[in-house]
Amino acid sequence: MSSLTHSLLTTTIFLILTIFLHPSNAQLSSTFYSTTCPNVSSIVRSVIQQALQSDTRIAASLTRLHFHDCFVNGCDGSLLLDQGGNITLSEKNAVPNNNSARGFNVVDNIKTSLENSCPGVVSCADILALAAEASVSLGGGPSWTVLLGRRDGLIANQSGANTSIPAPTESLANVTAKFAAVGLNITDLVALSGAHTFGRAQCRFFNQRLFNFSGTGNPDPTLNSSYLATLQQNCPQNGSGNTLNNLDPSSPDTFDNNYFQNLLNNQGLLQTDQELFSTSGSATISIVNTFANNQTAFFQAFAQSMINMGNISPLTGSQGEIRSDYVHNRLHNQLTTTCEQ
Repeated sequence: MSSLTHSLLTTTIFLILTIFLHPSNAQLSSTFYSTTCPNVSSIVRSVIQQALQSDTRIAASLTRLHFHDCFVNGCDGSLLLDQGGNITLSEKNAVPNNNSARGFNVVDNIKTSLENSCPGVVSCADILALAAEASVSLGGGPSWTVLLGRRDGLIANQSGANTSIPAPTESLANVTAKFAAVGLNITDLVALSGAHTFGRAQCRFFNQRLFNFSGTGNPDPTLNSSYLATLQQNCPQNGSGNTLNNLDPSSPDTFDNNYFQNLLNNQGLLQTDQELFSTSGSATISIVNTFANNQTAFFQAFAQSMINMGNISPLTGSQGEIRSDYVHNRLHNQLTTTCEQ
């Protein structure tokens, strides 16, 4: 055997071993369902279009579900699991999700439609990834090719949800560290924060900015004064913490770059929003400026960051399961499929 042949053989064996010993996210594929469920994307999109007719918030809510799923145990659909049976503590009841995360009924409607077309094929984790892309696109934002092939987790991780999902009152340093812990960088952080260009937030997630910020007895000094007055009216000191406010007051249901323009005007709703622009010396400031001035740059970065986030620790191959439990819908007296059991 020549030295060249021996070298090539050794390299080939090494590459094969590397692939088997270190499986990568390349196992996800844009064509994963091309033969088993070729209409998967259009089915997901159709159900969301229907839901938008009666709920303009649903696109933002579904996008948020994918984010909150991926940051805990990876993108495995564990967020969807209800408490009961082997699930003693559900992620739904974790602080970031309890009485806040929504859209589970639409996910189940998508699952039921897919089961009617391609039974036992499409995972709930992939539904969340597809639903996020369709929601952003239907809201006027970018489209991207969703990589597929995730399988569903068998366990929930409530404590992980409580510690891994960034809280709206955290410092930029803490949020950056939580993104880094799942392999996402500063550009991902700023781009994905731009999802707050649509949707709502309850007063309880930001009212600490309105009256007594960090124990100072005064409002957050980075809040635009006229915007502050509006928020104080919507969220009085002893009022309901559940009142909804537009994350982007200029175009609340449209996916655009107005969110970043709002930050330049000190009109970020959440503390973690405004910190992207108002934290002195932060590397996030120049990215915010770029996205505020160039919507195309934001859209391209957002699409790539969603792909990056969707690659966080997926279950593939024979790991996990394809969740497909049937429940009796008493309202319509029929069997529906759920991702929640």
